[in-house]
Amino acid sequence: MMSAETGKVKEASLQITGMTCAACATRIEKGLEKMEGVDEASVNLALERSTIKYDPSMLNEKDLEKKIEALGYGVVKQKTEFDITGMTCAACATRIEKVLGKLDGIANANVNLALEKAMVEFNPSEVTIPDIIAKIEKLGYGAHQKQDGKEQADHREMHIKDQQRKFIFSVIFSLPLLWTMVGHFTFTSFLYVPEFLMNPWIQLILATPVQFIIGKQFYVGAYKALRNGSANMDVLVVLGTSAAYFYSLYQAIVTAGTHHGPHLYFETSAVLITLILLGKLFEAKAKGRSSEAIKKLMGLQAKTAIVVRDGAEKRVPLEEVVIGDMILVKPGEKIPVDGEVAEGTTAVDESMLTGESLPVDKMNGDVLYGSTINKNGFIKMTATRVGRDTALAQIIKVVEDAQGSKAPIQRMADRISGIFVPIVVGIAILTFLVWIIWIHPGEFTPALEVLIAVLVIACPCALGLATPTSIMAGSGRAAEFGILFKGGEHLEQTQEIDTVVVDKTGTVTHGKPVLTDVLIAENQDENKVLSLIGAAEKQSEHPLAQAIVHGIEEKGIELGNIQYFEAIPGFGVQATISGQGVIIGTRKLMQQYGIDITSVLPMMEELEGNGKTAMLVGINGKYAGLVAVADTIKETSPEAVRQLQDMGIKVIMMTGDNERTAQAIGREVGVDEVIAEVLPEGKAAVVKKLQQQGKKVAMVGDGINDAPALATADIGMAIGTGTDVAMEAADITLIRGDLKSIADAIIMSRKTMRNIKQNLFWAFAYNIVGIPIAAAGFLAPWVAGAAMAFSSVSVVLNALRLQRVKLNKDVL
Repeated sequence: MMSAETGKVKEASLQITGMTCAACATRIEKGLEKMEGVDEASVNLALERSTIKYDPSMLNEKDLEKKIEALGYGVVKQKTEFDITGMTCAACATRIEKVLGKLDGIANANVNLALEKAMVEFNPSEVTIPDIIAKIEKLGYGAHQKQDGKEQADHREMHIKDQQRKFIFSVIFSLPLLWTMVGHFTFTSFLYVPEFLMNPWIQLILATPVQFIIGKQFYVGAYKALRNGSANMDVLVVLGTSAAYFYSLYQAIVTAGTHHGPHLYFETSAVLITLILLGKLFEAKAKGRSSEAIKKLMGLQAKTAIVVRDGAEKRVPLEEVVIGDMILVKPGEKIPVDGEVAEGTTAVDESMLTGESLPVDKMNGDVLYGSTINKNGFIKMTATRVGRDTALAQIIKVVEDAQGSKAPIQRMADRISGIFVPIVVGIAILTFLVWIIWIHPGEFTPALEVLIAVLVIACPCALGLATPTSIMAGSGRAAEFGILFKGGEHLEQTQEIDTVVVDKTGTVTHGKPVLTDVLIAENQDENKVLSLIGAAEKQSEHPLAQAIVHGIEEKGIELGNIQYFEAIPGFGVQATISGQGVIIGTRKLMQQYGIDITSVLPMMEELEGNGKTAMLVGINGKYAGLVAVADTIKETSPEAVRQLQDMGIKVIMMTGDNERTAQAIGREVGVDEVIAEVLPEGKAAVVKKLQQQGKKVAMVGDGINDAPALATADIGMAIGTGTDVAMEAADITLIRGDLKSIADAIIMSRKTMRNIKQNLFWAFAYNIVGIPIAAAGFLAPWVAGAAMAFSSVSVVLNALRLQRVKLNKDVL
């Protein structure tokens, strides 16, 4: 689980088994929320996961598990064996057992001193294997997960295989019954049907295993639902199929020994159960596909790492890497965890985080991110963040949380599905009475057929799956493009944005000044002048000075030898280099030293008008040149602004820079409005003012100095590489520092919401149209079963279309 504690509120995430429809999810939510100490409970049917906020001083995760089990459902647990070293007596084993037993998510821990092993049963959604190992090691013992070459089977895969076995079993027994049913139709009367299959007792033998062995899951589910005072899909299935089965059994008994041909519906009950199983099987497979984003992200992780311990190199599983480990990374290998370069140089492919295809040069002290690829150099690195703390792990957590959360539109569907089953049962009974009293007075058979058809066609599976599957598919697809929605509510609200406010530095621009212009006086040697400028500015710590030095060094120019240096705050620097006096700085500094700069002033003003910072250079009391530095605009920024404007969205650039520089950059990028000279604390006020004008505002910044504005905006978007601060401050994190991701996020939101509305429309349409048709007697029960199964599958398949959305191209 991902567990988080803030004050007295703790969050638990439990994987649940046994849910069949939205009514199940609603019942679990209501049951949990009735518990004293539970603040909020949210159940996602598609992910089969519950997120619960509760007061840990009043209850714990085990209490929540017991409540879910009491409601008739299960909580997924995993068993893993660990090899333990360092135990000396029974007290050691007891101590480990007690400490593990108190760890959230561990249901049972059994330590065997003689075998030096621990068998731990835990909830993989709450606690991970590295957490367990770390806890044991903290006690002073060694722990390693037992490696037996077999991976723990995913509970969803096990469920699918179980459903497949049941379906095959059900088909074998149902096909002969289906044969007899098809043979009854006028247009299929030419089909040969063996006489023995028409025998009521043969049909009873075939139908009974399907009804009570395969159908046991429906009876158990219905019993648990009714016991807890609610109704779900299982109740409808059990009512419909039991009515058909027991009426057929009654007919077989009362007509035994007579010449009357009984009206049998054994094939109806058996075929219905088979079709429902088929629908559930398709649904389970499709739901598995909708979580592909998580699997892809987890697949990016390295599996092992080469660590240096006690002077020896050792390849260990990723879970055993700890902070401070010295790790060796060979060319072509994945960086295993987050860390810093300790020795060597290389280029690293960080495209999985930033989207940039060009490798990034790394040297001593540079930051490395886990799962990025070391391209060409052998390096040693120090691990600084492992396990859940790595950048990729945080990204996976954000995606999981988003897929598990509920959008406001889903709550409406949940409320409807919660009262839907009782209403359907009432409609079915009323329909039965109408048929047996007025339409076909005294005739039980047609009334029963209509009753079964109404019960079966109305199963609310599609309604429960309509929203969560779209949220899963949409947020997962967005994550593949580096767009992390923090929750389903943000995915829903983003579509409403009509105004985007972007911070300038680090958002529209690179946030790093570079040397852009060099103008050397006619009577000077460019390389010599640049050598003197570089030597002087190298002594300064100012970011603009560092940009100048970097730009000169890139040209391959060797810097001069400095004898004297002085920084003049607010004006520039003066220095003596290789015996020559050098002054670099503002107009006032030049005037102070009597250097004539009249001829270059027009050019200087033009550069400043273009948003650049120009600095004058004097050598030995004479004007020698001019250099300009600017925070350059990202190449994609103008295109991104145009794309947002094409979507009907107003783009405002907000910055603390002076008006002239801000306007110059605003013109170059093409924004609709520029708001300059705004202090960090004033940015939130600007956002609030726009909201008061009725605008739906998205604020885009770096997630640190823009935090107040990000929190105030309807949607806060952080540009960055998935750091803690950025993710915490924003509703959406745009991992790739590309403004086009803003449009992509809005497009993904619009497409997802349109997909949800399509799903809800069809889910309601199936029932609104299907129930009257069934009540009118135009829908055979087996056809109703097929339609019900198809409705669920079609809704899930429609949601999965979101996984094929192409971003950076679409404009809605």
